Amino acid sequence: MGFFFFMTGVRRTYKGRQHFEKGQNYIVVCNHNTYVDVLMESPATPGPNKTIAKTEMARIPIFGVVYKRGSVLVDRKSEESRKKSYLQMKDVLLKLGLHMCIYPEGTRNKTGAPLQRFHDGAFRLAVDTQKPIIPSLIFNTKKVLPLHKTFYFWPHPVEMHFLPPVYPNGKDKNQLKEEVFDIMYRHYVEHNESSFQSSKL
Repeated sequence: MGFFFFMTGVRRTYKGRQHFEKGQNYIVVCNHNTYVDVLMESPATPGPNKTIAKTEMARIPIFGVVYKRGSVLVDRKSEESRKKSYLQMKDVLLKLGLHMCIYPEGTRNKTGAPLQRFHDGAFRLAVDTQKPIIPSLIFNTKKVLPLHKTFYFWPHPVEMHFLPPVYPNGKDKNQLKEEVFDIMYRHYVEHNESSFQSSKL
């Protein structure tokens, strides 16, 4: 992925990697704007990790190989597949000791809002495994790969911010979901404009 971004001219900036404590694995939750997000997040996350991805992503030429090897694949239309993927994510955290990267919005944000509502999965997983959550936010990937343009790719600078961990201790999935959503929403609103300005320099 480093080679891919170098060759396409997309400059990446990462902030907050110090929040990953050595010897601790996390559930990393991230906003989702374009297909570039997955390519950016996985190599940016300190330490070995897997991400959750739709089964359709495995059919993309070339990148499908990356998705198959580094992802827990799920068919969102199949209840059996969803249950299987949840058990696989628990294994990633508890048996393999890897980070698990999840997009709680469930799909790309095609709205003008900073975030779409979150689904329960990541937060149920945190409560069940008692693993802390690292909120993270990606900026400017919509400028690289606009949602409504076909066969368009622009080498715009992008940023990814990792925020301090949120611990599930004594919280249910709804409390945890609301807390993480509020943290990410505020950070996005606060830093989005400055991010756009800095990337123009």
